[in-house]
Amino acid sequence: MKKLVVLGAGYGGMRLLQRLLPNDLPKDWEIILVDQLPYHCLKTEYYALAAGTASDHHLRVSFPEDERLRIKYATVTAIHLHDSTIDLDNGESIPFDKLVIGLGCTDNYHGVPGADQYTYSIQTMGATRRTYEALNNVRPEGVVSIVGGGLSGVELASELRESRPDLTIRLFDRGDYILSMFPKKLSTYVQNWFVEHGVDVSNNSNITKVEPGAIYNHDERIETDAVIWTAGVQPVDVVRALDVEKDRSGRIVLTPQHFIPDHPDVFVVGDCASLPHAPSAQLAESQAEQIVTILKHQWKGEELPETLPRIKLKGVLGSLGKKHGFGMMGERPLTGRVPRILKSGVLWMYKYHSG
Repeated sequence: MKKLVVLGAGYGGMRLLQRLLPNDLPKDWEIILVDQLPYHCLKTEYYALAAGTASDHHLRVSFPEDERLRIKYATVTAIHLHDSTIDLDNGESIPFDKLVIGLGCTDNYHGVPGADQYTYSIQTMGATRRTYEALNNVRPEGVVSIVGGGLSGVELASELRESRPDLTIRLFDRGDYILSMFPKKLSTYVQNWFVEHGVDVSNNSNITKVEPGAIYNHDERIETDAVIWTAGVQPVDVVRALDVEKDRSGRIVLTPQHFIPDHPDVFVVGDCASLPHAPSAQLAESQAEQIVTILKHQWKGEELPETLPRIKLKGVLGSLGKKHGFGMMGERPLTGRVPRILKSGVLWMYKYHSG
């Protein structure tokens, strides 16, 4: 049997499995999925797990069941493109005929001293569990600092406000206003929500150091009980170690068909891929759909299309606790209860009807 190896069961890897199994995988091929966990995790909801408003079990989705799907629970330690093999932390080496790299991202600490040692993360399920424990153990009327005013930081701050109303919550962001990727109207709405609900937002901040029990903004020491880092991401170490062309963010530059130049059997999906959109679950799923199209052409020996349709994202939805939200549907900004209801519906559809 020929081997299609999929590294990572994130949104891109999961969509690939759902589209190829059971009917669209050639009979002489099998899929080997490598992941650390025995289920797909809803990473977009990690903020709720960290804040204690969603259970661990609520964020799990089962893998497809198929006799041609084999799962190896391990961490990838090296990818050898020229030898067509993958090394795992258990000492095993896996050969591949085709490879899809979907290993996701890790925090980017931007060289801030102490940030990698003394902050908590919501980038992986394991890290998020540790963050939940840390936040749950913060003393009554303690202080929590969140670094980064993007979508993750905003959702975590709002959810934590509902979960722990006793805490002082501080959100630090480098920009003139939070959620800088959204129209100013949405940013103002969210910033006003924080003012009304007692979340302290520090705009134009510059975190220069993190120590146990303290964070430094423009070198000013601020006492804090816990620091959560949501200020940027980068591809995981094993992807950064690959000797291939990358963009300024360290993501792998691909052909229009989503494979690595000179390696037509090696695809990259999701956060590790250099694409004209910010990384997101929706983008990874759309990209995976196009990778499936290319795989089918390759398996049939057909000429590959020179270009693929431009990926169009339907919109972005964010939550402010359980009752309010914000987002963009096309060019239309949304605020209030409607985007929160829409987000809950999208999540329910994904868990129970995707694939």
